Amino acid sequence: MSGTSLDGIDVALIKTDGNNVVHRGPSRSYAFEADQRGMLRDAIELAKTLCDRHARPGELAAIEWALTEWHVAAVQSFCRECGLTDSEIDLIGFHGQTVIHRPEKHLTVQLGDGPLLARRLNKPLIYDLRAADVAAGGEGAPLVPAYHRALAGSLKERPVAFVNIGGVANVTWIGGDDELLAFDTGPGNALLDDWAKKHTGQSSDRDGRLALAGRADEKTVAQFLDNEFFEQRPPKSLDRNSFSGLPVEGLNPQDGAATLVEVTAAAIALGANWFPQSAKAWIICGGGRRNPAIMQALSRRLPRVRSAEEMALDGDAVEAEAWAYLAVRSREGLPITYPQTTGVPIPMTGGILALP
Repeated sequence: MSGTSLDGIDVALIKTDGNNVVHRGPSRSYAFEADQRGMLRDAIELAKTLCDRHARPGELAAIEWALTEWHVAAVQSFCRECGLTDSEIDLIGFHGQTVIHRPEKHLTVQLGDGPLLARRLNKPLIYDLRAADVAAGGEGAPLVPAYHRALAGSLKERPVAFVNIGGVANVTWIGGDDELLAFDTGPGNALLDDWAKKHTGQSSDRDGRLALAGRADEKTVAQFLDNEFFEQRPPKSLDRNSFSGLPVEGLNPQDGAATLVEVTAAAIALGANWFPQSAKAWIICGGGRRNPAIMQALSRRLPRVRSAEEMALDGDAVEAEAWAYLAVRSREGLPITYPQTTGVPIPMTGGILALP
């Protein structure tokens, strides 16, 4: 899994039947170097003009090849570090790198050559898991809710909400009878990461130091919450740069970071208004849970906010685990998206099988 935060590649091993049986194994994260992140930022910029999801104009083809090779290296390192043999891996789920997501135009593009990766790793592989949903009129995101529901089987609290704070933040609400509701809530780390990069040279606001030293501009937060996106009934999804026009440029680095943190937390909390019943616990996954400023802002707004680790989960690995889980469901022809998670007309499977 390589997400919209552009921080690296997460690899995880699970054993599952694609339903309720999930045995979580080891996981690793392989951070991108600065030049790799720069290439992916270039790819996102180049992709802004795409109309054909299969087109790779300019440098996009070269970046896609490089990204695929980075995944080869990540999987090989993972197997070496964890002492895994070829016979212990049956199937790989490959997300690729989202460079544009415009479901209203039936367009979503994840860079990554699935057939090449299958050949290089000599394993069957499922890729392009979002495309069928978007082609059928769905949002194509979020896709992790099916896995969240499987994880919730071991939890006492219901209803429960899983929040993933990557580049974009999304929430999955799971009711007492396993009902699902899921949608993107708003910005996650993307805008804050970009702000930190611009003002500190760092790829993120490490330990929330920048945000914790500032004060949020409440007028800007209120202006953000006035966006029509928040009046739109879910399911709904966003592109990484959907809110890049937020008026924070006039703020100092600390206050700008604090404002972006409040924007992320306020948007997540606002999502609760769509829940059929209030969530008894909020489980926070993804890189955003490592930012104390974000966690403090969420705790001020929501009841019983817990990091994934407090619930015996690995918040860095959940999405990579989910892609493995979805790959199995895809191979078995089981649904991976639902009307209540992406707005697709009927429960749908998806993904393409590539053989070595």
